[in-house]
Amino acid sequence: MNLFDVYPLFPITPVQAKGSWIWDDKGVKYLDLYGGHAVISIGHTHPHYVQAVTEQLHKIAFYSNSVQNPLQEQLAEKLGALSGYPDYQLFLCNSGAEANENALKIASFQTGRKKVIAFKKAFHGRTSGAVAATDNPKIVSPFNNGHEVVFLPLNDETALVDTLDETVAAVIIEGIQGVGGIQVPEDSFLQLLERQCQQHGALLILDEIQSGYGRTGRFFAHQHAGIRPDLITMAKGMGNGFPVGGVLINSRIPAWSGMLGTTFGGNYLACVASLAVLEVIESERLMENAGSQGAWCIAALKQQKSLLDVRGRGLMIGFDLPETQKTVRNNLLMQHHIFTGEAKPNAIRLLPSLAVSREELELFMAALADEIIGV
Repeated sequence: MNLFDVYPLFPITPVQAKGSWIWDDKGVKYLDLYGGHAVISIGHTHPHYVQAVTEQLHKIAFYSNSVQNPLQEQLAEKLGALSGYPDYQLFLCNSGAEANENALKIASFQTGRKKVIAFKKAFHGRTSGAVAATDNPKIVSPFNNGHEVVFLPLNDETALVDTLDETVAAVIIEGIQGVGGIQVPEDSFLQLLERQCQQHGALLILDEIQSGYGRTGRFFAHQHAGIRPDLITMAKGMGNGFPVGGVLINSRIPAWSGMLGTTFGGNYLACVASLAVLEVIESERLMENAGSQGAWCIAALKQQKSLLDVRGRGLMIGFDLPETQKTVRNNLLMQHHIFTGEAKPNAIRLLPSLAVSREELELFMAALADEIIGV
């Protein structure tokens, strides 16, 4: 049997990882400044994380959500305390797409409406409703295309006010657009969005799947704007590589038996992995590190005159390259052995571990300067 060939692959086979470093099967060492799409939040194979998951494997790995699992309650309490949302409710699932799918469903149940507002360059996942709210027609099949979704320009206040009315169930927006190239919503735009949703009875969904979990120096990116959405979706860095997703749900939204469901969501291993991540973020002050190291990196990038635009917050950083330098990302990987991400048409994304050091970022800056000068 062959694999279904949907992923373009680099000729690299990782076999070991620690902190911000990866080794391949040939013994080559790589600096990881991408974390597998912002998944590695506390560093590869962190000892506390490894110990927690290993110990749980010797106890019980899985049973369904038809029994009590105190680990879910421990996770909810810890997450509420660290995120600043102790009064919200938690629904656990397995991925970001599933989290967004459930958030959209909750909004439709709560409002009795089905129309959704999303934003241009958005990416919310590949399940039916999530992909319909993703601004990429190439990955939206005819089956998915039946949802009523309107795409507006990001940060366009006039378009928002003109479009948001009493027919809208939800507005879904990323705390910072990731796949779209690290596009940052303005604080004033998010504040207006919150007011408009409240005025028209629509629910505000903040997709914090890439931008959450401490990456911007705050637990969630939207907290820089001082707003409190109705629903917040999470995944990526939540489990440091273990598949975990979740939705934070305003306490005024009632649950009823059978409203949502999942087979694997909130299993024992997912909970201990997520608890370990939160414990490391707290004990090692990783949100503070993300804020300070990110600010240094953004400032250093802005000094590179060849870069067309530098944007982001904390350790969620993007910059554009001229067309003449479109090979820079590939050169960083194949010649300097540094993993970064990309966004079309010619942008580089940085999504390193929240524990990344100044020395590691300096290695990247030296390699980038070498590439830009050498082009």
